[in-house]
Amino acid sequence: MNLIKTAAAVINQTPLDWAGNRRRILAAISEARRQKAQILCLPELCITGYGCEDMFHSTALRQRAIDVLSEILPATEGMAVSVGLPLIFQNGIFNVACLAVDGRIAGFVAKRFLAGDGIHYEPRWFKAWPQGLAAEISILGQTAPLGDIHFDLGSVKLGFEICEDAWVARRPGGALSLGATDIILNPSASHFAFGKIDIRRRLVMEGSRAFGVTYIYANLLGNEAGRAIYDGGAMIATGGKILAEGPRFSFREFHVISATIDVDANRSAQARTASFSPDLNPDARCFAVPFTFAQRPLELSAPVVPNWESGAYRKEEEFVRVEALALFDYLTKSRSRGFVVSLSGGADSAAVACLCSMMIRLALSELGPDELAARLSYLARNDDALNWTRALLLCVYQATRNSSKVTESAAHDIAVALGTDFLNLNVDPILGAYCAMIESTLGRSLTWEQDDIALQNIQARVRSPGVWMLANIRNAILLSTSNRSEAAVGYATMDGDTSGGLAPIAGIDKAFLRHWLEWLETIGPQGLGPIPALAAVNRQQPTAELRPESAHQTDEEDLMPYDVLDFIERAAIRDKLSPAEVLEALVPIFALHSRKKLAWWVVRFFRLWSRNQWKRERYAPSFHLDDENLDPKTWCRFPILSGGFETELAEFSRRECL
Repeated sequence: MNLIKTAAAVINQTPLDWAGNRRRILAAISEARRQKAQILCLPELCITGYGCEDMFHSTALRQRAIDVLSEILPATEGMAVSVGLPLIFQNGIFNVACLAVDGRIAGFVAKRFLAGDGIHYEPRWFKAWPQGLAAEISILGQTAPLGDIHFDLGSVKLGFEICEDAWVARRPGGALSLGATDIILNPSASHFAFGKIDIRRRLVMEGSRAFGVTYIYANLLGNEAGRAIYDGGAMIATGGKILAEGPRFSFREFHVISATIDVDANRSAQARTASFSPDLNPDARCFAVPFTFAQRPLELSAPVVPNWESGAYRKEEEFVRVEALALFDYLTKSRSRGFVVSLSGGADSAAVACLCSMMIRLALSELGPDELAARLSYLARNDDALNWTRALLLCVYQATRNSSKVTESAAHDIAVALGTDFLNLNVDPILGAYCAMIESTLGRSLTWEQDDIALQNIQARVRSPGVWMLANIRNAILLSTSNRSEAAVGYATMDGDTSGGLAPIAGIDKAFLRHWLEWLETIGPQGLGPIPALAAVNRQQPTAELRPESAHQTDEEDLMPYDVLDFIERAAIRDKLSPAEVLEALVPIFALHSRKKLAWWVVRFFRLWSRNQWKRERYAPSFHLDDENLDPKTWCRFPILSGGFETELAEFSRRECL
């Protein structure tokens, strides 16, 4: 048996936070050393942060990254540690993993496959390294190999797949396996999406089985740069089985897992595999690095996966935890003093307020009052979740003449149940003053028959200045409460209900949000439980409450049923189907509605989508949660000015006799 201790670390980094990033890397190395690990994999681009965007083009940034690398090297004495950074070579910038061995640079492995779809724009900054090519680079007073290379550390051969490298059909791990590699490190920056952890586990387990190696996976953690969220989840696998797995959605700055592996067992597995055909040619891309591994006793441990991961409500649980972590990091990294929510008594604002409350409770549960106070050192100390909630979250109900006692009572009850600070403001005099001013200017009265949209929008907008003022007074972040379904059709008032510096639920459709609120009312997340006060919200029909009560305004009457809207949005925008194709997909699923009614809703969606791109361009930053996001800054690009599908809709309307 050839037993060595390996480790993987997830780290919560921030772009360009040189001192903080270095401190967390050194802390992770120290913790791995404490666990007696001699091989440690750290996340992709962990020195600079993954989300530096166009700053990767900065010469100063790349030089600073090398300076930080030089400061990290001494901490790797007696270990082999991979550290990620950008590196320029022949005027091309490459995303590399530096293998530091015993305090010195062993070499740089360059990423071969760049992530250039979805929220990723790596080809904008980096070049893909060609397969099979190795070069040399002079750096920090030494010459080091660079490129598509791997390493022989005496008793262990070690190679790399860097994040996207593992997600392609021609994984580098196949060639590494034929070269008798024992361990593959995967430094990653793999953003969260609902259910994505299942794919990651398969990649890690199947990589370890098919390649006959130990596979070590290290991901980023937290809300790194504002939009993409990284859930952590380090893994170590051998022979198709997970040996160790770290927690996801942790509020801690880093987390290290370790496992003892038997290198000889991996080699035996390769030897007895009939399909294994080793490459017998001398490998010029394998670089020998003198290093002696201390033998470790065999330690067996089962990976700990929380119960909620395998339960019936995993998406609901993931939503709570990813939003909580994203909000916490946004709060602390911006050094804000809390959040302000315009709590209307409806579903969207209630969901945002609940997420903020659960953020505080989850952070306090994991970190404890002392560490939470240290992370929020710019705030006064609180010892319990209710006091922290009152300090960090202000909810504001703002009534006009068209507001109902139902929503006022619902907003009050939710604020009380969550323990937030709460204000009830009457903004109707401000609304009246605006209407009187415009009526005087126009020389006529404003009426619902003639001025419906203007009268609705001014109500939403008069609520904005006061709540912004409160956010400014508290040095807090005003949270926008718009959801993805509203964004798709522009069912929102710019500078009104879209006001805010952050839009936590702009990536979530209304149908799921309503389902989630019902779950939260009756079941709730493990460890937190339900919030029964949400019953006052869940028994209402969603309404903007901007017309007189006698109009009985509801969102779905203004638009269409939310489940239909969300289906059309996915088909038209995510799947890029034409109006005719969308209708054919709709008909068998929504047989409750007539074909003509469905066709009319398809036309309405495409027209509203096209004319409201300018609104989506102006939404506050939102969290990326899945491949259905409509944020044009990270995912879904569409022209502000376009033909609006008029030709397609004209043909469609004639065919459907609309």
